[in-house]
This record gives sequence, C-alpha cells and structure tokens, in this order.
Amino acid sequence: MIARFCSCIFLALIWASASAAQAEQAGKIPRLCFLGNSTAELEANLIGPFREGLRSHGYIEGKNVFIVWRWAEGQYQKFPELIAGLIATNCDVMVTAGTPASLAMKKATSIPLVMTAVGDPVGTGLVASLAHPGGNVTGLSAIASDLEGKRLELLREVIPKISHIAVILNPTSPFQVISEKEMQDAAKAFNIKALSLGVKTEDDLPNAFTAILKNKPGALFVLADRLFLHLRTPLMDFALKHRLPGVHAYVELVEAGGLMSYGPSYGEMHRRAAYYVDRILKGTKPADLPVEQPTKFELVINLRTAKQIGLTIPPNVLARADRVIR
Repeated sequence: MIARFCSCIFLALIWASASAAQAEQAGKIPRLCFLGNSTAELEANLIGPFREGLRSHGYIEGKNVFIVWRWAEGQYQKFPELIAGLIATNCDVMVTAGTPASLAMKKATSIPLVMTAVGDPVGTGLVASLAHPGGNVTGLSAIASDLEGKRLELLREVIPKISHIAVILNPTSPFQVISEKEMQDAAKAFNIKALSLGVKTEDDLPNAFTAILKNKPGALFVLADRLFLHLRTPLMDFALKHRLPGVHAYVELVEAGGLMSYGPSYGEMHRRAAYYVDRILKGTKPADLPVEQPTKFELVINLRTAKQIGLTIPPNVLARADRVIR
C-alpha cells in the first residue's frame, strides 16, 4: 500500500513538473534579434514595413514578441561584437539585411536566420540553393537579372551622350564585386568608361571625391550596399554640388538629393521577412523555406534635383516612375 502510494506521488510529481514546463513554454514570448547596418533613424523606411509585417501575422512588439535591436552605424567591423551581444540575449530568430551582416551572422551562430536584401545568397555561400537553402538561413534575395545594366540604360535615356561614369562600391562585400563587374560589363557594351571607386568606411569618401573631381565623369552611380544608406547625405550632397546625375540602388539616396533610383522594393522585402519569422516561430525549419527573389521593382525620380542640375527628364521616363519627388 505504501509503495503504491509513493508511486502515485512520484507520478503526480512528474506530471506536475511536465505540465509546469509546458505552461512555461506556452507562455514564453519569442525574442527576435535584428542586426541593422546603419542606425534606426536612417533605416526607418525598412523598420516600419518589418513591424507592419509582424503585425499582419499577429505579433505586437513588447506584447507578444520582443525585438532586440542592434546597429552597426555603417561600421561593419562592429558585426562580431554586436552579434555576440545578440546571441547572449537568447534569441529565437535572427534578422539581418544585406550580404555582409548575413555572412557574419551565419559564421557566428546556428540560430535560425532570416536574411533580407542579400545580393547573391548562393554565390556568397549563404544558402545551398534558392529552392532548398539547407542549414539555418533563409529569407529574401535582392538579386535580379542585369539590374546594373538596366540602371545604366535609364541614365542613357536621360543623357543619351553619356560617355564616362563613376561607380561607388564597397569592396569588402562579396556581392559588390559581382555588381561592379556587372556594371563594368554594361558600361563596356554601351561604350561608356566606368571608374570604380572603393569606399569601405566614411573615411574613404575624401579620396573617392578627389578621384571624381580629377577624372570628371558625367554621372555617379552608388551600388547597393547598406553602408551607403549610412553615407547617403555626404554622397548625395557631393553629387548635387557637382551636378552629377545618377541612377542609384536605394530610394533613400534619391530622398537625400539623388536624381533617380531603380531596384527592388527593400521596404517590401522587410515586410515579407515577417512571414519567414512567423513560419520559423511556428516550427518550420529555415532549410525548408525557399529563398524568394524580388518581384516588385520601383523607379523613383527627383524632379527638384533634375532642375537643380539642369536636366530634363524625358516624358517616357517620367511616365514609368512609381514615385516622383517634386
């Protein structure tokens, strides 16, 4: 009788312990870790859509999901330290933007990672393939066929006789090497000379500006790297001062005074990233979630800038714009 009684108590304790553990797990609020490349203020156009995407899946920050934000302030050398701090907070899902941040995160942890706006996730080794990512990484790629060539073609529609351009790129990013080659190939096909200038940090800007003034190109292109979101103001102030048109990768550069931008909707990518977060939190493995490519592209034109630098945007180009800044 005593043995049976003790056995019943033992089973009851096991059941109570298991129930408590299940209740604790059920009541656990998931924790996301977001690694940004610039600052919260400079990437507000991306953070907003990400939060909207989370809300569409029922997640309210501070209520049923926690988000730990960390910002590199345009200094990619900070990634290891920032990532170590994020890992220490016991995140359930990591979220990154751009190739350098995503590569640094994958190298540091096996925590599920949702990448956004990555140029070539297969070529840079982030995933095995778009359809079957494998490992702990999935998300959204910004890669599209001949994107640099399309940007250059847009500029030629505005300035048919353009013969010399300058290209700003970040040589520390594997994808920038790919984009720069694509731009050089497009320029060669159009018989345009392209001067490539590497900018790794803000300290490299003076040398790049000096080279531009010396070579006197007719336009300035800024390739897609999150560093240039952080440097958008000095870059576009320089372009405006020296009457340099360009078709840039990011709409934020046009909002800062650039002439035009053409590319995938980065805001839409961040909104869509919430879908991947939701699926992973509900148990799907990143390896089983195919990487998506962009389907929406946006042309933005700044007519104020066109007027300041003395350019007229042809009606057929203006008619194709998704947004015009007047």
